[in-house]
Amino acid sequence: MAQARKIALYIVVVFVLYTIITSPERAADLVGVGFEGVSSAAQGVGDFMTELVK
Repeated sequence: MAQARKIALYIVVVFVLYTIITSPERAADLVGVGFEGVSSAAQGVGDFMTELVK
């Protein structure tokens, strides 16, 4: 199982590096979308906690 995890991690790293090298603009867009999603989720959790405390 540990070998499969290592192989999967290497494949993901190679894919990310390939994407960044071949299309840096698209990679930057994807990172931006990811950060927007995380920010949105954090805002939702914050709103939920605020309403929970009220």
